[in-house]
Amino acid sequence: MLDEEKYAYLLGSYLGDGHITMGPRGVAALSIICADAWPGVAEEVHDALHAVIPVSSVCAVQKIGCSAVKSYSTHWPCLFPQHGPGRKHDRPIVLEPWQQAIVDEHPGLLLRGLIHSDGCRITNWATKRTPAGPKRYEYPRYFFSNKSLDILDVCAAALDRLAIAHRRPRWDMISVAKRDAVARLDDFVGPKY
Repeated sequence: MLDEEKYAYLLGSYLGDGHITMGPRGVAALSIICADAWPGVAEEVHDALHAVIPVSSVCAVQKIGCSAVKSYSTHWPCLFPQHGPGRKHDRPIVLEPWQQAIVDEHPGLLLRGLIHSDGCRITNWATKRTPAGPKRYEYPRYFFSNKSLDILDVCAAALDRLAIAHRRPRWDMISVAKRDAVARLDDFVGPKY
């Protein structure tokens, strides 16, 4: 039986920084690229890969500044039917009905995977004029960026499902900046580790 919670997280990670390559005899390698700066994210991806297909082997291939966390199975193309030739932003990315049902049930975990792969939580700052002079204030903010409009729409739909206010400051970015929205997203994502 599919671990839907781990799958929702893994789907977000795959849509952000993942790809599938086909090997001999139909064995596919699902790779999620994880930055060395966030070892906890790589560990979480490793655990999700193992939970979704427990009989597959999982390994990490070190690269410069990152590692490819990989798992091998003939089932990965079935579990990620968005797989195809070329870059994800050059082809349609549409969730299958069974995937959408999982995302609808676990939108926070999908967002966690998306932000762990192609997002960040930063401390933003601004200055405000006051009678005593300019005053600097800081506040937390999330960004998610991707060149695929379809993947941005998947992210926005998950945010909408959780009633988290967001906007698109650029065509390839989603921002969550309102205090209550950031606090709500913190419940699911929080800082990378």
